[in-house]
Formats: sequence, structure tokens, C-alpha cells
Amino acid sequence: MSTRDRRAGHRIRGTDLDEAMAQCRKAAWVLLAFSLAINLLMLASPLYMLQVYDRVMVTGSVNTLVMLTILAAAALLLLGVLDGLRAAVTIRMSSWLSDRLGPVYLSHSVRTRLMGDGSGAQAMRDLSQVQAFIASPGLSVFFDAPWAPVFLVLIWILHPALGLLAVCSAGLLLALGIANETLTRASIAAASQAQIAATLQAETTIRNAEVVRAMGMLPALIERWRVSNDVGVRASQEANERSALLLGFTKFARLFMQSATLGLGAYLVLKGEVSGGAMIAASILLGRALAPVEMAMGTWRNFGLARVAYYRLQMRLQSMPDQRRRFRLPSPAGFISLDQVSYTPPGMRAPVLQQVSFQARPGEAIAVIGPSASGKSTLCRLLVGVARPTSGEVRLDGSDLGHWNPDDLGRHLGYLPQDAELFPGTIRDNISRMSGGADDAAVIEAAMLAHAHDMIQRLPNGYDTAIGDGALRLSGGQRQRIGLARAIYGVPRLIVLDEPNANLDQAGEAALSAALEEMKRKGATLLIVGHRPSTIAQADKILLMKDGRVEGFGPRDEILKRLRLAVSGASPMERNTLRDGRPPVPAS
Repeated sequence: MSTRDRRAGHRIRGTDLDEAMAQCRKAAWVLLAFSLAINLLMLASPLYMLQVYDRVMVTGSVNTLVMLTILAAAALLLLGVLDGLRAAVTIRMSSWLSDRLGPVYLSHSVRTRLMGDGSGAQAMRDLSQVQAFIASPGLSVFFDAPWAPVFLVLIWILHPALGLLAVCSAGLLLALGIANETLTRASIAAASQAQIAATLQAETTIRNAEVVRAMGMLPALIERWRVSNDVGVRASQEANERSALLLGFTKFARLFMQSATLGLGAYLVLKGEVSGGAMIAASILLGRALAPVEMAMGTWRNFGLARVAYYRLQMRLQSMPDQRRRFRLPSPAGFISLDQVSYTPPGMRAPVLQQVSFQARPGEAIAVIGPSASGKSTLCRLLVGVARPTSGEVRLDGSDLGHWNPDDLGRHLGYLPQDAELFPGTIRDNISRMSGGADDAAVIEAAMLAHAHDMIQRLPNGYDTAIGDGALRLSGGQRQRIGLARAIYGVPRLIVLDEPNANLDQAGEAALSAALEEMKRKGATLLIVGHRPSTIAQADKILLMKDGRVEGFGPRDEILKRLRLAVSGASPMERNTLRDGRPPVPAS
């Protein structure tokens, strides 16, 4: 692929990032204008010194000294105001960038997570890294550096010898800056990657705190984290030490060159070639010309981290095209059909599902049973569009799920995974799927359909009870009931429940059975994964899975009869094998 083709591909796939950067470049012209004014006002100090030494000291005019002081003070005050305004522009630019790109990368992270990407919220951290650098004083270096040649020319005008010394000084500091970039780039990149890996490992450990504590896994996990973290620490230490040594030498070079400028200026004053004011002015101008280089080296590590983060952000958008907006289809009735569906997870060779086909109609409840690792949960993920089949078709009302806009489709689906994860917020927020404008009556209706209303009302603040980090901790059964209410909120047409009674007691199971019966009466299509008799009792049909294939599908009584015959005609060892992972078979 040619460079032009690669650039064209980036423009197509990295549209949001490119547009945001284009807007930032427009704001950069404003920063450049501020920098022009600021650097012009920087001349106030050397001009003041030049006039004081060459005019006031010669004439002895106090009035001239007062006027020069007032003018210098006004110029420096304006400089301070403009510098503050420039900083405010960079801060607002960083805030705008976060607001513009945050939703893009949050959505992208969710999509890539569904495809097996384990980087989590790294894109959001990368965006924060870029945002922090834009808001820092380090960005101003890039707008001040172009004015350094102007100060060198002014020094040359004062005297060519002073100008030559200034040019040599700038060349030396520039060489040190290039050396800093060359020596630290690889270490900064390696440190960034290692720190990402260590952070992900720490997040996993914290997320599974109960398992870690219960089974004494913390020392082993800490040791694994330390090994991963040490790689990043060593790389970061190496980069910082090299940068610190070069920065120290840079500071020495700048201070020495300013002193050398004063010494050379004094020599020229003694020879009568320049005035005392020119000597002081040359030293001030040189300090201003060299300041951006020294400041750049001081902030180089942050710049390097921001550059690596920006590269990762760019690669993320290039790795996955934007999700195009699809035609809005009418609300479905709930007819679901699978035709020869197979699914192989990313990074795996063996399929988890093979040639799965069945149909379900509105008002039907299908119980999915089978041993562990038979593909039941994967089937649930395919039915709600979380995963896309490797081959075959999943259709809702005759339309492939890929033809629906995910946000539109979600309003017509209810999904309760095995782990009923709730979000920080109130119970009302969670039931209403975090919708701020939800109708209270619809929330209560969903809770009552799930037979969770009375349980919620016994909580400290009812539907306004805060849950999540730092708030009320709910039991597994309570989370399951609230998750069920969320799944049936808005009376969706297709409801997929994966082990909905895993954490329920007898009363909870009775409430679940009543909720399923009510949803069937309302015309919803239900697919329930379960191993308990109560699950099968609510089913109209049974889908028997084994090794990713459909072993049987049909009316409940017919499948149960087939299972009883298979068990009764088998040897004791075969009987145990047949029953392994399957629910007890109730009498029809």
C-alpha cells in the first residue's frame, strides 16, 4: 500500500480523531497569535535595561526613568495577562478534546471489548494523557520556540560577536535536545507498554477481590504484578535518568552561556564597541532565546508519553471502522430464527457453536439445557447481537440482526447474563437502563413484573437507593431480581435470560416463574438457560445443546420423554454421563 493510500485509509477510518485535530489546529492559530504578542512584549525587559543604562544613566533624568518604568510595567502586565489567556485557551482546548473524543473512544472500547480486546479503558487513559499535555505549559514551548531566531538576530544586531556566541549556544542546546529525544524515545515507549500491562493486571486483581482474598491468591498476584511492573519501572527509570543528566547539563550550558555573554559584553564595553545597556540586553535576550529549549527538555517525558498515547489512539480508530448508521427498522414482533449458525471466538480455531438452527414465535418460552461448555451462553450472546456469527444468520422478524442499529435494537431486547452486573447509581437508574428521562410508572411496572417491587421498597430509600462503589451492597439474589426488572423494562419483544435463577431462593424462583408467565402473556419471546425444574416448567419448547450442537429441539414433553428413554436404556456409567450437566427431568 502506498503512502497516499495509507493516508487516505486513515482519513476514512480515523474521521473523528482527524476532525478533532483539525479543530485543534484552528485553535493553534490563536495560540500562535498570543505567542507573537507575548514574545514581542518580552522585549520590554531588555529595552528597559538598554534605555536605563544608555540614556538615564548618561542624562540623569529622573522623569525619563519614571516613564520608562511605567511603560515597562504596563508591557509586563499585559504580557502576564496574555500568558494567562493563552493558558486558558489550552485548558479549554483540552476540555473540548475530551468532550469530543471521549464518547467516541468509550463506544470504541465497548465494541472492541465484545471482540475479545482486553485493554479495557486504556483508550480513555490515553485520551487523558493527551489532554493533560495540551493543558500543561509544555505545549506553549512549541509556540515560543519559533521566536528564538528573532532574539538571536536582535543579539546579532547589538554586536556580531555576541550574536555568534548566541548562535553557538542555541546550537549546543538544540544538540542536547536531539540527544535527549534519541536516547529516551525507546525507553519511554517500553515503559508505557509495560505500565499498561501492569495496570490491567492490577485492575483484574482488584475486580476479583473476593476470590483473591478467599483463596489466598494475593501474594502470588502481587508477585506477578511486581514482575510486570518492574519492567516499566526500569524502563521509566532509565529514560528519566538519561533525561535528568542531559537536563542538568543543559541548565549548566544555558547559565554558563548567559554568563559568557555578560563576560564578552563587558570585554566589548571596555573596548568601546558596545554600551553597558547592550551588554545587559544581550544576556536577557539570550536567556529568552534558550528558555524554550530548556523547558522542552524538562517536559520531554510528558511529551513522549502523550505522543505514544496519541499513536495508540490513532491505531485504535484505524483498527476498526466507524459503525455506520443503519436504516431504522420498525418495531419487531419477536419472531426469532437461527439458520445454520456457527461461531468461533476471536483467537480460537475450534468453533463454540456449530450449525445451530431453530425458530421461536412471540409468546413462546424456550428452555435451553445441556452440559457445561455446550454453547448455551454463547447462544445467548448471539441472540442479543453481542457477538456476530462466523457463519449463518440470526434473524429477528426476518431481518438479520446486523441490519439493525444497535441502540434501536436494544430497546426491543431484554438480556440478563449470568453475572447480573449493576452500575453505580440508583436502583431506578439501573432498572431504566441508565436513562435519565425514564418514566417512573414504567420503572415500577418492570419491577412489579419481576416481582421485585416489595423487595426494593424494603431498601433504605426504595427506588432512590444508591448502589455501586461506596454505596449499598446488594446480595446476589437482589442483584438478580433488579437485573431481571432491567431486562423486562419497557416490555421488550425478545427476552434472553442466562441462568436467571442461579442466585434465587424458593420465593425468588416463584417470583421468576410468575414474571415469565406474565411476559409470555404479553407476547414476548423468551429464551431461558437453566438447569432447574422450574425453568423447564415454564417452557413451551426445549432446546438441548451438547458440544455446540443442537441435540434436540421440540415441544417440552417430547424432549423430556426422549431424555427419560435415553436415561432408562443406558448403563449406569452412560446414565451418569447423560445426566451430567442437565437439569433433573420432571414428570410431564
